[in-house]
Amino acid sequence: MSQYVIKGGKPLKGEINISGNKNAALPCIAAALLTDEKVTLRNVPNILDVSVMLSLTEQLGTDVKRVDKNTVELNSNVKFNGLDPALVDSVRGSILFSGPLLARGEKVIIPPPGGDVIGLRRLDTHFLGLSSLGVDCAVDERGYLILTPPVRLMGASIFLDEASVTATENVIMAAALAFGESTIYNAACEPHVQNLCEMLNEMGSEIEGIGSNFLKIKGKERLFGTDHTIVSDHMETGSFIGLAAATDSELLLKHVDTRFLRPLQLGFDKLGITFEIFKDSVYIPKNQKKVMAKTYSGVTNKLDDAPWPGFPADLLSIMTVTATQMTGSLLIHEKMFESRLYFVDYLIRMGADIILCDPHRAVVNGKSRLRPCNLVSPDVRAGMAMVIAALATDGKCTIERIDQIERGYEALLEKLVSIGGDIKREE
Repeated sequence: MSQYVIKGGKPLKGEINISGNKNAALPCIAAALLTDEKVTLRNVPNILDVSVMLSLTEQLGTDVKRVDKNTVELNSNVKFNGLDPALVDSVRGSILFSGPLLARGEKVIIPPPGGDVIGLRRLDTHFLGLSSLGVDCAVDERGYLILTPPVRLMGASIFLDEASVTATENVIMAAALAFGESTIYNAACEPHVQNLCEMLNEMGSEIEGIGSNFLKIKGKERLFGTDHTIVSDHMETGSFIGLAAATDSELLLKHVDTRFLRPLQLGFDKLGITFEIFKDSVYIPKNQKKVMAKTYSGVTNKLDDAPWPGFPADLLSIMTVTATQMTGSLLIHEKMFESRLYFVDYLIRMGADIILCDPHRAVVNGKSRLRPCNLVSPDVRAGMAMVIAALATDGKCTIERIDQIERGYEALLEKLVSIGGDIKREE
């Protein structure tokens, strides 16, 4: 099994090109099923999750052409004959095929989707939204999802019980070809949801309220092809800001969509880290304050996640390891997933002063001197956090299960080597 071997302890310096957003690419690939015309997607990250999603798309009758490593052309002739359970289990984004397939009149029978093991990720909100449009939703004795559409989906007023990203995306795509108008209250509005809506409008949809939690969608008889560019990955941007902070490095991040940095900025402010934002780049200087801010009443501050525009849950792992290299204390409160913080056991083994209060809360006391350790990546973001921790040590670390990391970060090894990181891949 592949692993990273990392020798840390030295500052990094250079430029990093931020890749396309994985969480935008997956629904945009699924959305290509809504038309029988050619869809071109650009700035698609060349990572495992995208490759799996494209393979599943081919199983659904889509002709997939790789124009170059970051551009794909999709020509769909939808016909549902089932999906490979192993591929469905490897990427949670596979659930996103449900909305487009149902909109095209196909009955959907698929295994429960897989992905990161970070806690319970229920599907009830998907069923609530799709059933409002007329879909009959059931789960059989094997745990397979059985989704049966009516002759045509009917627009509806939908109130989601939680602002689930993938449920919102599924309902948006289904409503795009429904008869009449649909409204979605409590919709997720993350950057990747916005990017999907923008793509659908390019295809002929009429979606109002993009960027808010209230969407209005006028269903169309058909949608058309488009040439769409995937938005840059704000999670990768945040990860490299955390890397620069933890290793006292000077980095320039390029090809950044700076519209989505305010929540990240507020979070890093609590760690005593600032960065400069330009038109499409971010500069992180060396020699920063690196003192974690207290509240105005002088007590330990808290960093918690929330649906957008709150601080992204996917970056809490990055912030946890970055906080170990700051001075002071901070309470990390992960509200959304009950298993995401268990990776801190590895950081504690490396010498980090962290108290895991319960599955959702951890108190980080810094600054800690991290020592080398053999690590195992449990999921995409925790894996990247371990890479940052390894680069912040004064010795050699190994990280196993790096496939989990590379599911979400394009050309990570090459990017780290380009800024002076001592990292190599061993099989």
